Amino acid sequence: MAATETFAYSHHPLSENEHRKQLRRAVVASTVGTAIEWYDFFLYSTVTGLVFAKLFFPQSDPLTGTLEAFAIYAVGFVARPIGAAIFGHYGDRIGRKSTLIATLLLMGLATFAVALVPTYEQIGIWGAVLLTVLRFLQGVGVGGEWGGSVLLSMEWSRSDDTRGFIASWPQFGVPCGLFLANLAVLALSQMSGDQFLSWGWRIPFALSLILVVVGIYIRLGILETPTFSRLVAERKVERTPILEVIRTQPREILLSAFARMSEQAPFYIFTAFIFFYGTGTLNVSRDFLLVAVLAASVLSFIWIPLFGHISDRIGRKNMYMLGALTTGIFGFVYFGLLGTGSLVLIFIAIVLSLIPHDMQYGPQAALIAESFPGRLRYSGASLGYQLASVIAGGPAPLIATWLFSRTHSAYAIAGYIAVCAVITLAATAMMHDYTGKDIESDYAHGARRAA
Repeated sequence: MAATETFAYSHHPLSENEHRKQLRRAVVASTVGTAIEWYDFFLYSTVTGLVFAKLFFPQSDPLTGTLEAFAIYAVGFVARPIGAAIFGHYGDRIGRKSTLIATLLLMGLATFAVALVPTYEQIGIWGAVLLTVLRFLQGVGVGGEWGGSVLLSMEWSRSDDTRGFIASWPQFGVPCGLFLANLAVLALSQMSGDQFLSWGWRIPFALSLILVVVGIYIRLGILETPTFSRLVAERKVERTPILEVIRTQPREILLSAFARMSEQAPFYIFTAFIFFYGTGTLNVSRDFLLVAVLAASVLSFIWIPLFGHISDRIGRKNMYMLGALTTGIFGFVYFGLLGTGSLVLIFIAIVLSLIPHDMQYGPQAALIAESFPGRLRYSGASLGYQLASVIAGGPAPLIATWLFSRTHSAYAIAGYIAVCAVITLAATAMMHDYTGKDIESDYAHGARRAA
């Protein structure tokens, strides 16, 4: 295609070179914005296992306090489908770009406010109440973020054969956010005495305000996606996208949610529960665990786009199911290595823990987003993705803590991971694989047939 030719389907008068620039900007804006939002979300996860039980539930014994802190932590996951419904509606009604700016602003302000919440000693149980409200708002924000960030990148892609790779870059924001959150906590945990516990933990939350300003600036500099521009030009924007996608594609929504079981539940066991288990049972230092999770997140910088790219070659479902199978087996290896008590083997277990996750997370964005037509894609993909937070991500640390308290065996948690893998394999097997196929025609999806 000559540089002077335009992309007629996009309804943007852009040359090939200009289109390529917009694709790069969209990928950068999606990845940076997603990294900021996940920094906010993971920061809360990390601090929950280290600080919140002590500051907001001091009257409870350590196990009960941890369960109470993780219960507030789970509220963010319950809120995510609500955010998906709210922002999915607007993302399919007014566009991907505007909606993404709103999600980033909501998430950032809620995270900044966590830095200002008084502890139990200052206002009693109301501190925990405020944390719960802010965690809910965080969940609403991140619930609307994922679908838009993925579509912002994927819908600028010109080729059907590169969607897995392009859509994996917003997923790349997850290890970036995990890395930044753990790095911030690790740096500030070097403070002397009880300074970190008394006030140092608040600084990473306050810094999120700066990151939000940067993210909004970047997102303001991009155009709306060609897919949504085409829908507007052709007057095909759906009036009630959430209701329409629930009516016409309930199967795709539910399969998307269950397909995430072996990706999301183990992830939060490997990155959140490990701080409770590592410091309380293995008697490993907080800083050692933070460094190990940091190393795992750095490796994910490579694995996520790599597995997204491989999915373009061997098929989305094949790559995803291989990752689910690996996860089901790895849970036993993981807790076996942790149980040795060897610092070297514990470090190796944590560093390797995100590879089975990344085998699924790389192709996941395209796998889910491809299941829905453009006019319903933000709503459908967001709902399917975020419903998993209620059945998998949110309960995972709670279930892991409860299983360990009842059985005193970490292999019970590995069994839980294996069950999640079986559910994922079954759900993924029933999904359609649109790898390399045109997804811009409604006839390629069940929505038109159901209508």
